[in-house]
Amino acid sequence: MTERHSIADARRNLPTLIRDAENGKAVELTRRGEPVAVLIGCREFERLSSRRQTFSDAYREFASAVGLEGLALDPDELFADVREETAGREVRL
Repeated sequence: MTERHSIADARRNLPTLIRDAENGKAVELTRRGEPVAVLIGCREFERLSSRRQTFSDAYREFASAVGLEGLALDPDELFADVREETAGREVRL
């Protein structure tokens, strides 16, 4: 749960709020009761602002970490009974 603090309160307790943010807790700052900003730690900021990995890059990283090449898996054998061989329903155009 996010902590809420007024900006005036944040000025008085900034060291404590920064420590909370460093420890992974988001701190919402308010002005006249309305949220205006969120204080978060650097790790969380980097996670949120970093460029997302493409699926192919993530798959390559996963395959390398798990060692898929060494498992000698045959996709044709693994997925042989997953798809029907029939052409499917007749379509009229």
